[in-house]
Amino acid sequence: MSISHAIAPHLPYLRRFARALAGNQKSGDAYVVAALEALVADPASFDQTLAPKAALYRHFIAVWTALRAHNERTDDDVPDGELSLAAMTPPSRQAFLLTTVEGFDVEDVAVILGKDAGEVRTLLARAGEEIISQVATEVLIIEDEPIIAMDLEALVESLGHRVVGVARTHSEALDIVKGQRPGLVLADIQLADGSSGLDAVNDILGDFDVPVIFVTAYPERLLTGDRPEPAFLITKPFQTDTLKAVISQALFFRAKAHRGSSRVAASV
Repeated sequence: MSISHAIAPHLPYLRRFARALAGNQKSGDAYVVAALEALVADPASFDQTLAPKAALYRHFIAVWTALRAHNERTDDDVPDGELSLAAMTPPSRQAFLLTTVEGFDVEDVAVILGKDAGEVRTLLARAGEEIISQVATEVLIIEDEPIIAMDLEALVESLGHRVVGVARTHSEALDIVKGQRPGLVLADIQLADGSSGLDAVNDILGDFDVPVIFVTAYPERLLTGDRPEPAFLITKPFQTDTLKAVISQALFFRAKAHRGSSRVAASV
């Protein structure tokens, strides 16, 4: 089997992983493109002794790390939204996302990150500590299935966050944000009255900036890279640890952005 055929089924999920690492679609997709270009230029960089998914992610992390090192040296010269980021995801979060979101076991993560299993377990413990120390925020849930909405609400509150409302439709979501400014939105895509969670989120983002996590049974439909798409996306039925990981990552970038804004304001 050719390399292109071997990796094709895994590319949508690599986009998901890259976007979660980078904090936005544009930068995440740019890293994926860079990794694929590097693979075309040097097919030997793809370790065919590994399972195709593990080999693809190992190659991607190698390119990510090399570009990160370059961008740290040239950060002031790279336009915002390109490959450079002020806050890159540290190895602890890489390991956490690889296990909880992408479903790799510790041994696979060790191979992907070029570490031993003991180092990976240390990174995972550190990521868990980061979640515990996460600053609490207010959360809006847009979900039309009552049982799923209850599960989401319980999980969010178990992490120390406060749910400001649960909306079943586009209009209910907009009504809630008229009086609230959530720090995070969890949104289904297809809502009770046939309205769209995507439309609701776009209307919310037209008023203020807030991280959004989409929850859908059909993630591949939003992972093509061909149009504006979510940075944070999980699959129904979701695992508790997966959602915790993505919530933590979304708030990680929100906190970094706020600290960056404070530094700019302080220097004026």
